[in-house]
Amino acid sequence: MASTGPLTGEPRFAPGAVASAAIGVGAVLEALSPSLAAPAIDWSGLLGERAAAWGHERRGRVTAGGAGRLFRARDGWIAIQLPRPDDWRSVPAWLETPLPAALHESERGWTVIEAALRDREVEPLVERARMLGLACAPAPREPIDGVPLFRIDGDREARPRAAGRPLRILDLSSLWAGPLATSLLAKAGASVLKVESPNRPDGARGGPSDFFDLLNGEKRGAALDLTVPGDRATFEALLEEADLVVESARPRALRQLGFDAEAWVANRAGRLWLSITGYGRDHEWIAFGDDAAIAAGLAWAPDADDGDPCFCGDALADPLAGLHAAAIALAFAQAGRGGLIDLSLRDALACSAATPVDLEAVEVFRTQEGFGVLDAGTTTPVAAPRLRSPWLAAPTLTAPTTDSLDAWRHGRC
Repeated sequence: MASTGPLTGEPRFAPGAVASAAIGVGAVLEALSPSLAAPAIDWSGLLGERAAAWGHERRGRVTAGGAGRLFRARDGWIAIQLPRPDDWRSVPAWLETPLPAALHESERGWTVIEAALRDREVEPLVERARMLGLACAPAPREPIDGVPLFRIDGDREARPRAAGRPLRILDLSSLWAGPLATSLLAKAGASVLKVESPNRPDGARGGPSDFFDLLNGEKRGAALDLTVPGDRATFEALLEEADLVVESARPRALRQLGFDAEAWVANRAGRLWLSITGYGRDHEWIAFGDDAAIAAGLAWAPDADDGDPCFCGDALADPLAGLHAAAIALAFAQAGRGGLIDLSLRDALACSAATPVDLEAVEVFRTQEGFGVLDAGTTTPVAAPRLRSPWLAAPTLTAPTTDSLDAWRHGRC
């Protein structure tokens, strides 16, 4: 709630039981791995960790991080995120409206975009934005229903791993959802190698170190340039040894480099490939956590007016997708079952928000410390986002050594 609603007004509720969903997935993870039960993890607290690290506050129709907006179009509302300079350079082609470079990443630039959207329809705007590689989504009035949490293709008969050998994971993911999933799998006993390009490392390295360390501190690291023959050979050898690959790129990204997830899964029973995308592997659409939440139907808090949408939480689709990804991968790995797991940010959040919340008798009120919620005579404060303390520093962006790769193979600290 602390990250949902207008900056100067009361915090708002999520449109579904998303915090309860996080707690539920956490209970599944604890059942699968006792090491995730002690010390106890505040599972719903994971939803606000990025906001805590960055000091983000709720900003209504502006994302907590400031790179996205909710705007009214002719026939509905639309979310657009422009976190990268290249995104702003694509805006004139998207809107067929000039936008001087001096206005990029400025409030005046956003004002031009808002004015250009007012007399246009949502569907063609979203379609054109996605063709240009922009993170854009319609804002349905209710959480979408009936979508599967995930799909698995190429599932084969179980192939138990050798006794005593840890699950070996190659983590090719970046930012939040994938790294959160692999950090939880590392806590569950997996041996995780974080693979990054030295030319395009994980973008989260540029943020608060506490947050990056929290998501990556229990992993080993390998900076590999897959366009260099020696690095490519090293990566191919690691692929042969891995039990699980986790990646968060669009499907064509690795295909263009000559790597085929479907073929890798098919080559050996028991292999798992976990793909986390914005909308599933059938689509090449870009998505970030905030616009994926809007696409899932979380624009209207249940205690808000019909014409007053806002962003729900801070990139909420990321941590919920990461939690689900960890639980699904761990369950399949423990069963020795392989396949290509297709999990999307939008669908993971839509499933999490599928349970409606009855708020008729719930009151939000201001306290000396902030805000509280009164429900059936019980007062609960609206908790500020909080961040766990990282145990270890994240691996540096350096080339792997023989010793570090051997340590990953055998699960040595």
